Amino acid sequence: MRSLKNRPIGIFDSGVGGLTVARSVRKYLPGENIVYFGDTARVPYGNKSRETILRFSREIMAFLTEKGVKMVIVACNTASSLALSAIKKEYTVPVIGVIEPGVKESLKISTNKRVGVIGTRSTVASGAYKKKLLAEEPSCRVFSRDCPMFVPLVENRFFNDPATLRIAELYLSGIRKRKVDSLILGCTHYPLLKTVIGKVMKGVKLVDSSVAVAKYVKKALEAEDMASSRKRGKTAYFVSDDPGSFCRVARIFLKQKVSARKIIL
Repeated sequence: MRSLKNRPIGIFDSGVGGLTVARSVRKYLPGENIVYFGDTARVPYGNKSRETILRFSREIMAFLTEKGVKMVIVACNTASSLALSAIKKEYTVPVIGVIEPGVKESLKISTNKRVGVIGTRSTVASGAYKKKLLAEEPSCRVFSRDCPMFVPLVENRFFNDPATLRIAELYLSGIRKRKVDSLILGCTHYPLLKTVIGKVMKGVKLVDSSVAVAKYVKKALEAEDMASSRKRGKTAYFVSDDPGSFCRVARIFLKQKVSARKIIL
């Protein structure tokens, strides 16, 4: 059996958004091998039921555990909201979602405990961020907003387009009026719109969950003496649909060419 230190970290998402998490993990844990799975055949998850998301998550977990991963990061806010608690109970491998790290970081940097949350319709409707924020800090005031147009804007490279700024203003004006001092980017696509979101939310600290997750994972692995001692790890990419399409969009997130294999779950 391979040493836990040498085993890879598994990361899964409904598609390409979780690549922001993979990028941050690579930055903070450069020696780790990573197995990334993007469920591109069934994206988006944001408009599907809890039962469906749980079934998808179980299928992906089975694939990743077969790859011998030492930890799994659920790099999808929707799956973290709707399936994380169940799969954590069902698997012995540690499973980490994107919600808790983002919540802890937002409360750490907030001074007035007025926190904004933006995400997909399913993530916002689940109330997962609000529940976790209030569990950590009962006096916290939480203001949420779904931003469904942000994902297609990212995947079509409209990062700084005037139309993107206008849409961001429409989505975020209500939260801005609530005088939040931190805003959780509750979708892994949203960090690519940081510049535009920052223009609308001037003076508000933006919480990039991908960075928060990477720091959280680094701390967890080091605490259990499970961190790799390699100088440079590798990443293997797997998808459930057209690898070519995934690789083209992946260049937007990673700023480099990648190759991927199609896997039928």
